[in-house]
Amino acid sequence: MKNDNDTVTLAEGLAFPEAPRWHDGALWFSDFYTHAVHRLVVDGTLTTVAEVPGQPSGLGWLPDGRLLVVSMLDRRVLRLEAGRLVTHAALDTLVASPCNDMVVDAEGRAYVGNFGFDMFNRETPRPTGLVLVTPDGDARVVADDLLFPNGCVITPDGGTLIVAETFGKRLTAFDIAPDGTLSRRRVWADLGDASPDGICLDDAGAVWLASPPTSEFLRVHEGGHVSERIAVAGQAIACALGGNERRTLFMVTGKVSKAPRALAERNGRILARQVAVGGAGLP
Repeated sequence: MKNDNDTVTLAEGLAFPEAPRWHDGALWFSDFYTHAVHRLVVDGTLTTVAEVPGQPSGLGWLPDGRLLVVSMLDRRVLRLEAGRLVTHAALDTLVASPCNDMVVDAEGRAYVGNFGFDMFNRETPRPTGLVLVTPDGDARVVADDLLFPNGCVITPDGGTLIVAETFGKRLTAFDIAPDGTLSRRRVWADLGDASPDGICLDDAGAVWLASPPTSEFLRVHEGGHVSERIAVAGQAIACALGGNERRTLFMVTGKVSKAPRALAERNGRILARQVAVGGAGLP
């Protein structure tokens, strides 16, 4: 564990860490190119929870505590059953590009994003949809015309979903109906030069977001006002609020690249910093 002013390094040497989640007293996250889901405690002890051949991304939990994992390349949501991953939902008929982040609500419904295009081979970005997966594994598209839907949060009352549109450079909000349907779409915040990746919500209603191209974490309020900025080395990838009173901001950094380079460089890190306002909502 290393300390740099107010920021502590909890882990380093990772290939491409993503989707941090505070759960059951530890930070859980995916490492894309080692195909692993890890659990990290604050003393730096790292445990591998699951191995995902199709490349893990978003994480969440069903109400009974079973882990859900996005398998990116084969476009599935997996469920951990007695130490073995099984298919919870197949999304390959609904989306044609790799899936990415996910948020699971209090009812066990998962909202799953996807690239929408072949990013690593420099295909022109195009809109795509956000998929809802029910606790029984049924799936349907509940929002469309999104530019790289990525990190998502759900407000504490369960009534609003905010999604990061990475290539839209905005946060977009929806009302959530009792059946999980989304409506009343609106721009929650235009972000200028920032491109949001992973996000989390605090108890004042502000969103912390990671912006890879500007190498910083931003605390953004509805309407777009930025009240805090944390610059980091490398690219800012994702964030989560956890720890005591959820006042630790866990910051995931790395470099967006293809697997061979990421595995060779191993520049992914998990950082931690105390903040004034604790986390709220999901994940």
